[in-house]
Amino acid sequence: MLLHVTVDGFLRHGSKRYRCALGRGGVQAEKMEGDGVTPSGRYPLRRLLYRADRLARPVSKLAMAEIHPDDGWCDAPADPAYNRPVNLPYRASTESMWREDSLYDLVLILGHNDDPIVPGAGSAIFMHVASPEYGPTEGCVALARDDLLELLSDLDNNSEIKITA
Repeated sequence: MLLHVTVDGFLRHGSKRYRCALGRGGVQAEKMEGDGVTPSGRYPLRRLLYRADRLARPVSKLAMAEIHPDDGWCDAPADPAYNRPVNLPYRASTESMWREDSLYDLVLILGHNDDPIVPGAGSAIFMHVASPEYGPTEGCVALARDDLLELLSDLDNNSEIKITA
């Protein structure tokens, strides 16, 4: 299953088209930590994370796990855990996966900069829930919650996302 995201802010899956938010830095091939760029390329969908306190287990064939209050993601390029999940509190810079807003109620981890991990080449590139106004992300792809739930029902561990500039 291939999802296709284009710079015009739409994700296409088969005959369906979904509005999405992209990075504040646009879509580019070169990605650096903190630049707000959504990286172009083709990436596997690694795993689905979800907030079990806010929604039922999503219907999907993807590998999945619940998000817990101490879950974080390391975004410190010099740290050995860069671009990997960590338990909070953590000694280096991290992003909390347990957010007060609903943006990380559903998080698909994209296989960007993870095989191998290159320090500084970008971390925490996800597909997650969009803000109500589809405001820009820090480099992720974001969709309406209902659209994301609909997509999840058709995805499995062989699914990929292609992001084009």
